[in-house]
Amino acid sequence: MIELTKGQELALATEDGQPLTRIKLGIGWDKARTAGFIGTGAPHIDLDATAVEYAGHQFFDMAFYNNLKTRDGSVVHLGDNLTGHGEGDDEVLTVDLSRVHRQIDTIVFLVSSYQGHSLEWINHAYCRLVGDDEVELARFTLTGGVSQTGLVLAKLFRDGDRWRLRAIGEGIAVKIPTESVEALRPFL
Repeated sequence: MIELTKGQELALATEDGQPLTRIKLGIGWDKARTAGFIGTGAPHIDLDATAVEYAGHQFFDMAFYNNLKTRDGSVVHLGDNLTGHGEGDDEVLTVDLSRVHRQIDTIVFLVSSYQGHSLEWINHAYCRLVGDDEVELARFTLTGGVSQTGLVLAKLFRDGDRWRLRAIGEGIAVKIPTESVEALRPFL
């Protein structure tokens, strides 16, 4: 497993160089503790994972809590976690790279706070990439609170006939996934 840093890239291939065909992007977070009365001052944080597909700079499709899969079926959102409670991944997006429409060259992953909370309210946030065999390939730990309501986690992009992942970790002012289409263009 590789711990990614902002801007770092990873080829989506097996150890012997074969391209990966299916991946999962797991996202997890916890509510930040506060100094208030028995730590109850922080609100529950409803973060929403989203995958947005682009063909060049043209929006193509997205998968999120209200649209669980893209039209081509290549990206599937496995369900909405409203609080971040529990161990492990809070929300998961699966990507079947062999089904991604050939015109799509970039898939951007983000989380956004549906209720408009600043992401300074979250702790232990991460996104992790899991391969076909359920082995964690890479993890990007999100540190240093983000003052915006959204966070661009990473992007998948075509590199010839293969795919690569780039860790991004940049805040954006987005509460609901549909607001992200224009806000993500600088990351393409």
